[in-house]
Amino acid sequence: MKIVITTTSPSIDSNVDNRFGRCAFFLFVDPVTLEWDAKPNPGVNARGGAGVKASQFVANLKPDAIISGSFGPNAYGVLKAANVQMYLFDGAKNVQEVINRFNEGILNTV
Repeated sequence: MKIVITTTSPSIDSNVDNRFGRCAFFLFVDPVTLEWDAKPNPGVNARGGAGVKASQFVANLKPDAIISGSFGPNAYGVLKAANVQMYLFDGAKNVQEVINRFNEGILNTV
């Protein structure tokens, strides 16, 4: 399984970034093995359409789920069409908290 978490830095020890379209990095994580890979968000500096650009980038990498603090309506539409399950952080501050909550099944879906 592969989940994506929006983060402020390219590390498993990172804090989460609440903004999907303008997050600094996407952290691709296997929530069981904790193998991970960070990718910079191509939409972070977009003048407009950051959410669409970011969501197309993520959808093309075919994750099972993405977890962020919020999703704009355009990003939501792209991810929904790509059948990517979306979850909210619900107050988690760092990647490990998010992974724990995901594994416990206590994150809210969008």
